[in-house]
Amino acid sequence: MSDQYQFSANTGFLWPDRPFIDRVRAAAAAGFDAVEFHDEAQSADTAELVDVLSSARLPVLGLNVRMGATAGCAAIPERVDEARRDIDQAIAVADRVGARGVHVLAGKTDAPGAEAAYIATLRYALSVSDLTILIEPICRQAMPDYFLGRLDQAQRILGEIDHPRLKLLFDCYHVQTEHGDVVARLKQCVDDVGHIQIASVPGRNEPELGPVAELDYATVLAAFRDAGYAGMFGCEYRPTDAGLRWRNELRE
Repeated sequence: MSDQYQFSANTGFLWPDRPFIDRVRAAAAAGFDAVEFHDEAQSADTAELVDVLSSARLPVLGLNVRMGATAGCAAIPERVDEARRDIDQAIAVADRVGARGVHVLAGKTDAPGAEAAYIATLRYALSVSDLTILIEPICRQAMPDYFLGRLDQAQRILGEIDHPRLKLLFDCYHVQTEHGDVVARLKQCVDDVGHIQIASVPGRNEPELGPVAELDYATVLAAFRDAGYAGMFGCEYRPTDAGLRWRNELRE
């Protein structure tokens, strides 16, 4: 089995019919190399989660701050104090479970001052931990009122803050849907990328292989490696009954 590609199971999407802790066990049983969370860990029994992760021998790549009804609130000016509390909580949990990064979601807003609020909140997150802090552009089709919708917008914020631990969460579904040509987009910003997530387009289901797919991940992942990305690939997709054949084919 090739070790060229390693895959992280995103518990926010995979095994939706199971409780959170059981999703971690399922990731181990399915042969994933790591896990990554939405905000489930903040509501879990942390001691139990640590024990399960230890037994499963699965590292945690990252987790989200509390998402809530607005998909975070870091860019919502009147909720800056709440955003900082969410960051403190996420960092505390990340430290307990050994997570490598925290994704600070911007929230749904078009309020004046949203970018300044987001930048200030991100600077706070960087100041209170040594973890990688991630930001993710979410395409308008998936979430039309989310503040951070475009890759160029995210890159501008990265440039404004200019910190080595502030990185892009590059989700192929969102980038392809919003901009197209994920390979060219990745090449433009690969030095800023902290993690990559994968899913099919347009369905956001299992990654597809072959020339008829909008994103042929056999080609896409090889191009990402050639561009210099050496990390794992996060599996954040809505599973169908197709199973993990796609992953096994990529590993062969």
